[in-house]
Amino acid sequence: MIRVLLVDDQHLIRAGLRMLCDAQPDIEVVGEADNGRDAVTLAARLVPDVVVMDLRMPGVDGITATTRILADRPAIRVLVLTTFGDDDHLYPALTAGACGFLLKDAPPADLLDGVRRAAAGESPFSQEVLRRLVQRAVHARAGTPRPVAELTAREQDVLDLVAEGLSNTEIAERLHIGVTTVKTHITSLMTKTGSPNRVRLALFARGA
Repeated sequence: MIRVLLVDDQHLIRAGLRMLCDAQPDIEVVGEADNGRDAVTLAARLVPDVVVMDLRMPGVDGITATTRILADRPAIRVLVLTTFGDDDHLYPALTAGACGFLLKDAPPADLLDGVRRAAAGESPFSQEVLRRLVQRAVHARAGTPRPVAELTAREQDVLDLVAEGLSNTEIAERLHIGVTTVKTHITSLMTKTGSPNRVRLALFARGA
């Protein structure tokens, strides 16, 4: 059972997410918060597997809440649920430790898949959010040489598929290798590229 904490200042959003999650046999909503301060308190008390986090909230925002939650409980996975208007908050949320980014208008199946992938240690993100992150990163690093990493041909194959947003299982199926082998390649890629997580690795692959 995947234990989920919902954090959003809009009651309607939280109610919709709760209904969606409650209908799943493998997902349990263990708590809700409408601000970052309460999210930090509930995360410490309930220790959810995944926190579905809004970014823009009154008082303590989602970025600050993410930082505080992960400082206390680094094993918790924070999945950001964002809107197109959150561009200025996306990269700071990534720096704070968010494991993935999904759009609030994503299909229900994508949201549920994102929660499951986050709980499994993966980094789900929508292609539109990834594109925006890359644009901001490229703009910020204009004129800065991109670090060079010596990758094997297979590592490059895996890196390209990570950039497409594929899960470990999907990469394994595409390349006809085992999931454990994919994980080994990803660990090596993170080391070689200096990427602390899967999202940063995808940004590296996209040229950010």
